[in-house]
Amino acid sequence: MKKGYRQLVDEASAQIKTYSVAEAQQKLADPGVQFIDVRDVRELEREGVIPGAFHAPRGMIEFWIDPDSPYFKPVFGEQKEFILFCAAGWRSALTTKTVQDMGLDNVAHIEGGFGAWKDAGGPVALKESKHKA
Repeated sequence: MKKGYRQLVDEASAQIKTYSVAEAQQKLADPGVQFIDVRDVRELEREGVIPGAFHAPRGMIEFWIDPDSPYFKPVFGEQKEFILFCAAGWRSALTTKTVQDMGLDNVAHIEGGFGAWKDAGGPVALKESKHKA
């Protein structure tokens, strides 16, 4: 194996902006910041969500941020700072590096991810169901 996951995460982390949970929590109410949750939908249903975060699954992010893609999501065209997170900070580090390489300039991720956010007492909400009873 030429590169393992740890080396990829470490290389990405050296080239991206990383916020501590405390720094990210200070930005939660900022209208110029959009939190982006790259976890799988099952993780959101099981663990909860950061209120106001936009869900962009890791497997779709490249397609959703590219304005030339038929899957482009307008949220990524907004002039905001994007703060990505996953469960532990590994996927979000890799994703932050990828979207930065694609030209999304104002992007960072949360060290320790959603797990560290919850452990620090950050606000958590239940994932809203698309199917209301």
